[in-house]
Amino acid sequence: MAAICARFGRWSCIARALRGERSVAVISVSNLTRGAAHFRATGDWRDLQASTIIANELSADPDRIVVRDRDRMLTVRDLDLQSRRLAAWMRAQGVGAGDVVSFQLPNWIEVHVIDLAAALIGAISNPIVPIYRDAEVEFILRESNSKLYFAPTAFRSMRFDAMIDRISDRIPSLLRYVRVRDADGPCGFAHLLSGEHWLEAPVWVDPDTPRLLMYTSGTTGRPKGVLHSINTLSCEVENAARYWGLERGDIMLMPSPLTHITGYLYGVLFAELSGLTTILMDRWDASLAVEIIEDCSVNAMVAATPFLQELADAARARQTKLESLRLFACGGAPVAPEIMREATDAFAQCTALRVYGCTEAPTITLGAMVRGSATAICTEGFVVGHEVKLVDGDGNRIFGDAEGEILTRGPEVMLGYLRTEDNDAAFDSEGFFRTGDLGRFDAEGALTITGRSKDIIIRGGENIAPKEIEDLLHDHPAVAEAAVIGMPHERLGEAPCAFAVLQRGASTDAAQLQSYLDRAGLAKQKIPERFEFIDALPRTAAGKVQKFVLRDMFLIGEKNG
Repeated sequence: MAAICARFGRWSCIARALRGERSVAVISVSNLTRGAAHFRATGDWRDLQASTIIANELSADPDRIVVRDRDRMLTVRDLDLQSRRLAAWMRAQGVGAGDVVSFQLPNWIEVHVIDLAAALIGAISNPIVPIYRDAEVEFILRESNSKLYFAPTAFRSMRFDAMIDRISDRIPSLLRYVRVRDADGPCGFAHLLSGEHWLEAPVWVDPDTPRLLMYTSGTTGRPKGVLHSINTLSCEVENAARYWGLERGDIMLMPSPLTHITGYLYGVLFAELSGLTTILMDRWDASLAVEIIEDCSVNAMVAATPFLQELADAARARQTKLESLRLFACGGAPVAPEIMREATDAFAQCTALRVYGCTEAPTITLGAMVRGSATAICTEGFVVGHEVKLVDGDGNRIFGDAEGEILTRGPEVMLGYLRTEDNDAAFDSEGFFRTGDLGRFDAEGALTITGRSKDIIIRGGENIAPKEIEDLLHDHPAVAEAAVIGMPHERLGEAPCAFAVLQRGASTDAAQLQSYLDRAGLAKQKIPERFEFIDALPRTAAGKVQKFVLRDMFLIGEKNG
């Protein structure tokens, strides 16, 4: 896939337009001024090279610890040595600029080595979340024409070697499966680093070409391959570091999968670009996280809602306020205000804040840096590094305190999707990316997410946002979490149906919850007509609820009576 950058992407479309070529791209002529040249002029795009980044860190502090996991650590010097050796081996296998290198790993330090090695030769990193199995992995490796696949022999209950044996015959592009950590000999990762391979001269890589191919988590169906360049990624990381006040020498604890956009940005690139040390957790354990934060004086975390809630509970159980923790940025899934209040009370000085983004545009907002404020607790905070507009159902821009679909453009937005046919519907005529999320701005300019445009329930012609109902249900003492979908209704078209997970040892029923919502002041038409009680909500690796799975569960239940 050496010519991958020429097949799709907003900036390749800009280049064609500037050369006078006709293009069916979603980028309009009026938006060309906000393309690559504009982002370079503003300093958002700095055209970094992976080799320059690591060389600068070697000059600054070669013995700085970049990353640690449960068993191992890497200094800047270690990372440089190992990535150059691995890059030389990759090149010897015939892997070069524009080729895809896939890895399906837990939060291990080897992710840093593989990712940097690929970047040094202009290859494209393709992280795959460890929970994916045969169907998803085959789909990703085939669609991306991946050349290399790095994974353990086994992790937890999953045999990755058996899986790749089952699917490899159907992936003609795949050259090698490299076993990480638990294999000796030529198939083992350690063997590749023990030789005398050495990449003397990293290739120059066009900073506008893809550096990362990451598949969306699939909250609505088929995953889509999202492409980012070093320019889009580094702009994201640098904006976040400045806004959050994170500095060289700070320590980040990362429980989010490095194979998800949150973990990749703040668990991999942050440590390389901002001089932080990252501590990785390959299994989430809130009590262990409390120990790590206290023992290592951790300053920051970026993770999904369940991590924040469980960390606060564990800290209270150990009667500690986690004095060193300054920041917990929470995103990936809707965050109930009550969780934010509890976390703020649980920690001594930590600013717990909500952020908003997606794989295509990783952090559109970066929260509100006023600890315990209503803006930090009840909104996603302020837009940083993006231009955002809200539109109605007809695509018309709306202003004031009105709900609309969120569209964004800017230097952090993806290059495009791997499948060119996915790009046409993804951008409007001005080059704004359609997030599919609904939101509204308050008078101070803070953005609040109110739901998904596809999740809106239309009951008798009236729009109902599930998030309002979900937030109220979450405040009920018997409810651990809840999700609301639209179910078919013979007369009204749709009606709300709630799926609820109860707190351990708690009990309630539909009538009690309906009465509770009524007393809370929820409009009658918004109160779910039906409740389904389940053990757990289906979620993506990022913690997002997969509502399409809930809809399927509902329909199967109806069919089976």
